Amino acid sequence: MESGLKILRLWIQFYMHSFVVYLYCTYVKRRSMSRKQFEMEFIFKASPSIIYEHFSTPSGLTRWFCDTLQIEGNKYIFGWSGSEEVAELVQNEPDQHLRFKWEDADEGEYWDIRIHKSPITNDTVLNIVDFADEDEIEDQKEYWKEQINALRNIIGG
Repeated sequence: MESGLKILRLWIQFYMHSFVVYLYCTYVKRRSMSRKQFEMEFIFKASPSIIYEHFSTPSGLTRWFCDTLQIEGNKYIFGWSGSEEVAELVQNEPDQHLRFKWEDADEGEYWDIRIHKSPITNDTVLNIVDFADEDEIEDQKEYWKEQINALRNIIGG
């Protein structure tokens, strides 16, 4: 009888270990596969330098994107309703390109802003690359549309 209990305990341990490994693998797979990159494009009449200013300075970003912003070197501390998010400015080409990496972002994730003039229409083109959970991409796109509309209302373009 005692050997039967030993076998049962070993069997239960094996299944518990297998279940924990399964849960972990499912979590890792979901976490790594659920975050997706998406890109959006917006057309402005405003100049690239005006748009760049509204993405790179505290006075510009607090008008449409966040409540507060502190910049310490390449560290941007964004504030919204009392909470803070920290991003590092990892690429900066004035009037053309900014790339931020959020402090808590997964490896390889970033927030990218590219600004250029269309050679055909002479309009300013703003491209945004961001990441979201696969099931939240449409919500995140709506969020960006609302934010860019707020920016458009401020700069008139």
